[in-house]
Amino acid sequence: MADARQLVGSIIRTMTGSDPVEIPDSTPHGFIVSSDQLLVVATELHKNPEAYFDMLSNVTGVDNGAEAGTMEVIYHLYSIPFNYSITLKVVLPRDTAAVESLVPIWKSANWLEREVYDMFGIRFINHPDLRRILMPADWKGYPLRKDYQHEEEYRGVKID
Repeated sequence: MADARQLVGSIIRTMTGSDPVEIPDSTPHGFIVSSDQLLVVATELHKNPEAYFDMLSNVTGVDNGAEAGTMEVIYHLYSIPFNYSITLKVVLPRDTAAVESLVPIWKSANWLEREVYDMFGIRFINHPDLRRILMPADWKGYPLRKDYQHEEEYRGVKID
């Protein structure tokens, strides 16, 4: 992979029909992808023999707060044969934060997406088992959201 950033940018341009938006000062290099284009871009980055991002190593969420009105999902991809990493970022409206699941492409997305759901409340459409993974099933709210108000007690036990 001679210039991976150019190659990934070219793949995104081909799949979306528009110029890719790079994440400024991102290490590894990163691109912003719209939620409706994420699945096709991720599929191509995985299947394209010139890129072959065969590993999804992390998925994380970001709550930009009520003032910004957005949340983000950030995907860290790695190509083992080419020893190259990139990030993809999807910006979502905070009140309806949902994006297509990448489990059909990378099985590692299963628990990673569940963790983001559990902590931020971001929904992953067509996820095979979207339920809490860190918090109890009856926990109220999403602990890493900026507007999270923790309960005074849980199941009769005071929380400090």
